[in-house]
Amino acid sequence: MNQRPKLALLQPGDAFPPLSQAWPAHSAAPGLIAAGGMLDVRTLVAAYSATIFPWFSKGEPTLWWSPDPRMVLQVDRFRLHRSLRRVLQAFRLNANCEIRIDTAFDTVIAACAAATRPAQTGTWIGPEMQAAYRALHRAGHAHSVETWFGGRLVAGLYCVAIGRAVFGESMFTHVTDGSKIALSALVALCRVQGRPLIDCQQNTQHLAFMGAAEMPRAEFAAAVQQLVREPDAPWRFEPVYWNALMPHSPAER
Repeated sequence: MNQRPKLALLQPGDAFPPLSQAWPAHSAAPGLIAAGGMLDVRTLVAAYSATIFPWFSKGEPTLWWSPDPRMVLQVDRFRLHRSLRRVLQAFRLNANCEIRIDTAFDTVIAACAAATRPAQTGTWIGPEMQAAYRALHRAGHAHSVETWFGGRLVAGLYCVAIGRAVFGESMFTHVTDGSKIALSALVALCRVQGRPLIDCQQNTQHLAFMGAAEMPRAEFAAAVQQLVREPDAPWRFEPVYWNALMPHSPAER
């Protein structure tokens, strides 16, 4: 009979266990490393700095994860497919379209929580999680990248940022390609500001199509350890940032 690996049970203020204690790939919950603790700003910053993130459903305790391997989008390997390039070129040339940063964080996270996803019932972004990330946003460590059409928020994503490390969380869209536009804007911002990678947490076909790939956890953790120590840059998006993805856009001719 297989026994489940030991799981660290955290009390408020406890440090996270070493990554080597995360449940292995052949276990019932690969990457699970701890349960309990708090969802306050200090704990969340410590968790993400150690490549650990919270993920749990209604009725479950707070669960903490660090899967191995980790799905990561290295921004210089982002795949700008021809169809998306056309969408972005039309977006940047339309005076009624714009990317905004952090102007509607609460709305973005609520929309992400309400978004329906294939093979998923309910959401992990419950009221407790939303409150935690709103506090992280107020502390300057969580940001929204927003797609606006004609003065209306139609899509977006939110992420965590510590130093120059970026950790993607969730996205939503009410229009075709809206979330892809937001992700493309985040990639452009990261390229301009020297943020080399975006954590995607889980392997999905959609992310792989966009250029994300699995990275050994030890390699990812080493990169994050360095990036979180680097100075942050102001979170803003300028239209010229699109040049980091489309240097030969018609808009610049």
